[in-house]
Amino acid sequence: MKFSINQKDLQESLGFCQNVIERRSTLPILSNVLIEAKNKILKITATDLDMIFVHNISNVEINEEGETTTNSSIMHDIVRKFSAGKKINIEAISDSKLQLESEKSIFKLNCIDSKEFPLSEDDQDGESITINSQSFLKLLNKCKFSISSDETRHYLSGIFLHFTQNEDKNYLTAVSTDSHRMSISKMRLEKQIKFEPIILPKKTIYQLCSILENFNGNIKLLNSKSKIKFYLNNSTLTSKVIDGKFPNYIQVIPKNNKKKLEADLELFHHSVDRVASVSTDKKDGVRFSLSKNKLDLSVNNANSGDGKETLSVKFDHDLDISFNSKYLVDVASQLEGENIEIYFNDISSPALIKDPSDFDSIYVIMPMKG
Repeated sequence: MKFSINQKDLQESLGFCQNVIERRSTLPILSNVLIEAKNKILKITATDLDMIFVHNISNVEINEEGETTTNSSIMHDIVRKFSAGKKINIEAISDSKLQLESEKSIFKLNCIDSKEFPLSEDDQDGESITINSQSFLKLLNKCKFSISSDETRHYLSGIFLHFTQNEDKNYLTAVSTDSHRMSISKMRLEKQIKFEPIILPKKTIYQLCSILENFNGNIKLLNSKSKIKFYLNNSTLTSKVIDGKFPNYIQVIPKNNKKKLEADLELFHHSVDRVASVSTDKKDGVRFSLSKNKLDLSVNNANSGDGKETLSVKFDHDLDISFNSKYLVDVASQLEGENIEIYFNDISSPALIKDPSDFDSIYVIMPMKG
């Protein structure tokens, strides 16, 4: 195997692979990427056995076809330290050594035979759906911060993706919850689709977000009960889905929250963030003391001190309630309009947060006790 490639192209590809590969794998081969030079295309594959990422690079000068595997993080570290955009010459100089050469640098990396690389890249059957990549990225971003990290409830450690309809409109709907907060967001679809409801794992979501960040266009999805495959321009990502039943989230959405608070989003976001700085312990919570058109925010910590701030808002009631500041900041950072709307019922009921500029997303946050 012998080929030449642009440093930038290889760095980008290996960067995506880094997110897939397990740092502390017991199988050395899983720390490696599979490199295949064939038919004028360089194909790089990474897997952790739950997810397979394949990236094709086409503008590669291949002198000799072949394939091998080498350590992904070492190769990525070397390639990113080469001069940006320069040519890298890569050659398998033996079955166990891969040589990288650029300008005045030469590295020889250890290899493992490509036959040992675990691949189950079977084509899935079923109907694919095509969706806009940026709309899908927005959908994932609006829900990913509410994913649970409680390993005992594995069915909450991802985003529940499913098809929904409302007044003849079709949606791909995403929901996540850690049982203290919940995010629901929908993206419009042109037509009704056949889509098996699935729970997409957290690691897959973050990998997708990093790929979609700089990708404009459509992506194709093909899914079944056990896995989902995403087709992008030069990449495919196949992932197992979480085996489990997502809870009935509809019944958790508050129905009787009539007390509406409306505030300037930017001022609210910064105020909560500032007041919370006085405490390193997020269990303290931010206390809302609400009266007519006035919100007093305060945090009190016995060890570090206290902080207070007052905001002018639109509100017609009296209410004292506390929330985890991080949950509020997470939601506020995803809202797009100029205002934030929070609907309350009483001090022990969850609050409903809406974005007046995005009717397709809502958030539910449980108040803190005491």
